[in-house]
Formats: sequence, structure tokens, C-alpha cells
Amino acid sequence: MVKLSEEMKTAFSKVKIFPVATASKEGVPNVVPIGFCQLVDDETIWIADNFMVKSLANLEENPIVAVYVWGPETGGCYQIKGKATIIRSGEKFDKMKAIVNTAKPGLPAKTLIEVMISDVFQCAPGPAAGKKLL
Repeated sequence: MVKLSEEMKTAFSKVKIFPVATASKEGVPNVVPIGFCQLVDDETIWIADNFMVKSLANLEENPIVAVYVWGPETGGCYQIKGKATIIRSGEKFDKMKAIVNTAKPGLPAKTLIEVMISDVFQCAPGPAAGKKLL
């Protein structure tokens, strides 16, 4: 696993909606906008499954996920990749559900997707586009 830099963590904190990409075992891609994508520490992202269907099915077959971090205020553009674990009960799940229900009462917060960060790539245009940063 890798640890995000301060610059990457600052960019992450400024994004409101995160495009999250998954793929089935056969490689069929799916990208969805996620409103609850939280950096738990330098190596871990939590994604709340409120309405996932295809993404969750993909993660059950293929746990690799990509999260796109960009916005007008971020000062950078990153693609974060990692391995997801699906969590449906326990202390982490309960904590995620409480956070989601406090922020947006009524959302189901059905599943916690915990992503352990493995790679970070540069997304900004230019000579370093696509360069592996971590």
C-alpha cells in the first residue's frame, strides 16, 4: 500500500462528487458518481453504498477500484487505485452508517466499501499525464 501526500489529501478533501470506476470479471467497466467517499487515513478510502447495483456486483467479482480526484479547487488531478473489501456489518460498517445518516438522514448506507490504496497516477494534462506518482 501507499500513503497519500499532503497535496493529494488536500485535493481529496475539496472534491464533492467522486467518479468511481469498477469492472466486472470479464472487464466490462462501470463508472458512477459517489457523494460519500471519505479518506479515513493516508492509505484507506471509505465509500458508502447507498444505491450501487452494477458497481457492487463488479466489486464482488473483481475488487479493483479507481477513484478520480479532481475539481476546480483541488489544485491537482489524481487517479487513485486500490483493492476494495465489501463490509456489511461490524464496527467499521456501523461507524460509516452513522456518518452517512448524520450527514443525509434517510440514505440507506447499505454497504461499506473499504479501499486500500495501492497506486496513484497523475491525471493533469501535459508531459506527466498518466505518470505513476505512488
